[in-house]
Amino acid sequence: MSISNENWPKTATTIRERCKFMFNNDLMSDLKFVVRMADNKSQSKKVIPVHKFVLSISSPVFYAMFYGELAESRHCVELPDCEYESLLEFLRFIYSDEVNLGGNNVMQVMYLAKKYMVSSLADKCTQYLQDNVDPSNVFSILSFAERYEEQSLVNRCWKVIDGSAEMAVESDGFVTIERSLLEVVVERARENMNIKDVNLFAAVNQWATGACERQGLEANGEVKRRILGERVINKLLFPDLGMKDVECIASVLNSEILTPEEIFDAIKCSHSLLISSEQFPEIRGCDLHSEIQRCRRFNSISESCWDYTTGQKDRIVFMVDKSIELHGLCLCGRENYQRYYIVLQLSQVGNGSKLVSMTGKFSSQPLQSRKFKTVYHRIQLLFNQPLTIKGNVRYCVEALISGPSSMGGANGYPFVQCSGVTFMFMNSDSRNSNGTTICRGQFPELLFTLTKRK
Repeated sequence: MSISNENWPKTATTIRERCKFMFNNDLMSDLKFVVRMADNKSQSKKVIPVHKFVLSISSPVFYAMFYGELAESRHCVELPDCEYESLLEFLRFIYSDEVNLGGNNVMQVMYLAKKYMVSSLADKCTQYLQDNVDPSNVFSILSFAERYEEQSLVNRCWKVIDGSAEMAVESDGFVTIERSLLEVVVERARENMNIKDVNLFAAVNQWATGACERQGLEANGEVKRRILGERVINKLLFPDLGMKDVECIASVLNSEILTPEEIFDAIKCSHSLLISSEQFPEIRGCDLHSEIQRCRRFNSISESCWDYTTGQKDRIVFMVDKSIELHGLCLCGRENYQRYYIVLQLSQVGNGSKLVSMTGKFSSQPLQSRKFKTVYHRIQLLFNQPLTIKGNVRYCVEALISGPSSMGGANGYPFVQCSGVTFMFMNSDSRNSNGTTICRGQFPELLFTLTKRK
C-alpha cells in the first residue's frame, strides 16, 4: 500500500485506522519479513514490510524478539515456516483486528497465532473451524486440534465423525492421519460410528496403501499389515468385521491384509453367509456308489440365456480351508442334450501354474433336483485323475465355451460348507470375462473328495 505523507493523517481519524493504514506499508517500516509463496514451484519469495512497535504491542514473542536481551538486529528476517498469504492475514489482524479466514489459510493462520501468542486471533480461528468442520475436512482439523490441545474443537470433530463416518473416511485427510489416530478410529468405529464394515475396511486399506507409497514401499498385503500393526488388524477381524455382503468379501480379499486362515475363521463366525451341506441334503452323497461330493454354489438355476457369442471366458476363483482332491466340475447346459465345445483350464493364482487343461465336445444332461424348481441341465467334466487342491491357496478355473446359449446359476453364495470343507468363491479380476461372478453364471458345482490322511 502506498500512502501519501500529507494525506494519510487526514483520513485516519482513530488509532485503529492509523495502524490499519500502516499494514503492508513501507512508510516508517523498520523491518521486513521474507516468506515463500504457497504452491510455487519456482520457490519465489515475497517481502512484507512491518513495524516492530506494532508487532511488539500485539505479541509477547515479538516483544522479546525485538526488545529483549537478544533483540533481532537484522533488517530482513526470513520466516521459513509459513507462506505469504497466511502471514499476510496474520499481520492484517495485528494491524487492524480484521482477518479473512478460509479453508486454505485458517490452520496456517492459527499456527502463527499460537506461535506468537496472539490468543484473540487463535480464538477466531478455532471458532471458524468449529463452524466449518464437515466430513470432507474433519480429519485434517482433528489432527490439528489435537496437536494444539483445542479440546472443544476435538469434541466437535468426533461428533462429526461419529455422525458421518462413511463420508469422513473417504476424505483426503483420512489417508494422512497418524497410525495412533487410525487405531482410535477403528476402535471407536466398532462402538459409536454408523459405518458399514466394507467401507471401514476399504478406508483402512487405502490408508495402508498411502502409507506404503509415502515410505517408498511396495503396497502388498504383508507390508500393509506390518504398517497397520496387529492392534488394528485384530479390530478388523471377525466377529467384529463381519462379511455381510459380496462387496465386503471382495474388498477384504483384494486387500490381501488378512491371511486366508483368518478369513476362513471369520467366515465360520458369520453364519448368515456360510451355507452348509446340511441345508441341501442332495449335496451330501451325490453320486450313488461313489464318495464324490458335490459343492453347489448357487441357490437356483435360471432359464435365462447365458450367451457365448462374445468369445470371452467364464471365470471364477475359489479357495478351500483344507486340502481336497478335485475330480472335476459341472457347467450349466441346455435342454435336448445340446453339445458344446469347451476349453477348460484350472491354474493357481499368483504363480500362474496350470494344474489341468482339457478340450473337447461335451453334451448337457438333465438332472431333476429337489432343490431347484426347474430341471437343471448340466455338463459334467471329469479329470483324468484327481487334482490336489491345497488349503488356503487361491485357484482360478476358466472355460471358453462355444455353442448354444445355456442356463446359468443365480443367487450364488460366496461361502459353502460341504462335508466339513469350507469353500470360498471370489470374482476373477480379469477384464476378459463373460460375466460369471460369485452371484451368477457358470461353474455351479465342484466335484471333490476329502484328502485321505496317510
